[in-house]
Amino acid sequence: MKPNYLSFLFSCFSLMAFAQYEYEPSSEYPFGLPNPKAPQQLLDFAPLIGECDCKSVTRKADQTWAEPVDMVWRFKYIMNGMAVQDETLKADGGHSGSIRQFIADSTRWYVHYYSSGAPSTSLPVWEGTKNEEGNIVLYRNQKAPNGMDGFYRLTFSDINSEGYQWAGEWVSKDETVVFPTWKISCTKRESKADAREKQKILATAKNFSKAYMEADYDGMAAIYTEDGKIFPNNSRIIEGKEAIKQRWVLPEGVQIMDHKTTTEEINIIGNYAYDYGYYKGSSKSTDGTISDWQGKYVIVWKKVGPDWKMYLDIWNRVAD
Repeated sequence: MKPNYLSFLFSCFSLMAFAQYEYEPSSEYPFGLPNPKAPQQLLDFAPLIGECDCKSVTRKADQTWAEPVDMVWRFKYIMNGMAVQDETLKADGGHSGSIRQFIADSTRWYVHYYSSGAPSTSLPVWEGTKNEEGNIVLYRNQKAPNGMDGFYRLTFSDINSEGYQWAGEWVSKDETVVFPTWKISCTKRESKADAREKQKILATAKNFSKAYMEADYDGMAAIYTEDGKIFPNNSRIIEGKEAIKQRWVLPEGVQIMDHKTTTEEINIIGNYAYDYGYYKGSSKSTDGTISDWQGKYVIVWKKVGPDWKMYLDIWNRVAD
């Protein structure tokens, strides 16, 4: 009985540990997950989570640009999903990394930087925010070689699911003087796991179109979460599978002849994903008239068990 008792205790502690640290990197989520209790600004870095192949270029002493250096830039959630850590692995052996925390009281990001080339007992700190243009901009006080006061400014820009750009620049206090010294261009690596999950989402979207054309309203409703919501034009939000099902039921004699979605982008963030693009189709009315229509959509997907289901579904028509 004793071995079974110990096995039972081990199982209990394992479950407790998993629940306590469920947002840490794991075999299922190698880069971790954002903790819902973290400041919402943690998601500023969500598109960067994972690995990128990058080209790093620095300015030489003669003010010309050096040859690009290959680099891997890896971002992950740490501290059970409450902060972000990144590391760079360069082909020339110059590695570095940062701990990134958003402090809600000061409404700013604080980034502590370290490197293999210059170990330090006191880490330099950059601070900043995400601006209205969607760029993450960080500053640290630094004088120019001529003694002029200013900042060393770090900017993440053009952030999307395919990668981002990064620039290191000295700027004057009013930012009217800008001197770039370092630039990095990154292309996102898509993990095999993410590629599989995206294919699942695309297959589910195709099943939705098939069910719509076959007037399988139960099948359509089954693709939504229990608390799913749809946002039709000129209508209040409709919530719950049964209400959503009734919204899709067509008048007797009306038939969907064709329905297809074309995805522009799918981005997976833990157990959620967003997907946007265009849809088009045709329908036949009771008098036999065929009408063509098209529109744009945004869907927020939620993973339920092994399946992806629609949590939020928003669409509207566009002119032909």
